[in-house]
Amino acid sequence: MTIHVNIGEAKTRLSELLAAAARGEEVIVNKAGVPFATLVPTPEAMAIARDSRAAKRRAAFGCLAEKYKDHPPEAFDVPVSMTDEDFDARIARKLG
Repeated sequence: MTIHVNIGEAKTRLSELLAAAARGEEVIVNKAGVPFATLVPTPEAMAIARDSRAAKRRAAFGCLAEKYKDHPPEAFDVPVSMTDEDFDARIARKLG
């Protein structure tokens, strides 16, 4: 999905637009109706977001630790979020 906004609107909605870019959406900022800039997340930001999601998942499974204390720790390993290729394939399946 591509989001087009003018510069004034981008200033007002910057946090929202950065979040959309981090989710993988294309955000294009227009100046006088002409595309001027594109917001894209850095690879480091994408890695930090994936690690954060994985940590939240591990914490969610950690609340079950007492109940399943006799199980080996490997049983609770949570994989890192999907790769960029997996994400692109998923979007292609959903949107054609």
